[in-house]
Amino acid sequence: MSHKNIYIHTNIHTYIHTYIHTYIHTYIHTYMYSDITKELQRELDKMEEIIGFKKGNGLLIAVDSSSRSTTWHDSQTNKRGKILEECNITRNLHIMNEESEQTTFKNRRGSSNIDLTLVNNQLLNVLNNWEISAEEIYSDHNIIKFDLRQDNYYKTKYSYTGRR
Repeated sequence: MSHKNIYIHTNIHTYIHTYIHTYIHTYIHTYMYSDITKELQRELDKMEEIIGFKKGNGLLIAVDSSSRSTTWHDSQTNKRGKILEECNITRNLHIMNEESEQTTFKNRRGSSNIDLTLVNNQLLNVLNNWEISAEEIYSDHNIIKFDLRQDNYYKTKYSYTGRR
């Protein structure tokens, strides 16, 4: 497996996208942070840039969405969550989050599932065993783990944590 980092510059941020080449798949992995104090449409426009950049490859987006929705197993749906739900549907992005006793985010004020793992159609059957780790870390975001299936015999494990 090989990879290389691609830098996309927007007028606000630089995003690091990693092209990952395996024996079977080529896909782009990117991380996004959606600031709760910013207008969500700006964040969705950035997502649209990323989707356009994939050029037929698989796409995996790890996003701290600052949005809540029962669709990704949160206890409630807020306005940002509803908008993001609709965005995912219109862009053919699949939410890989699975129900868990753990939440993706927890601090003194509460807990929620604001961290999402999104994939396009090319990776829908490749990403599996998604879970929120119970491992203690020094962050208010928990580690999310999943496998990317290469074939019936070989699996690659990945994990990431959101940031604040």
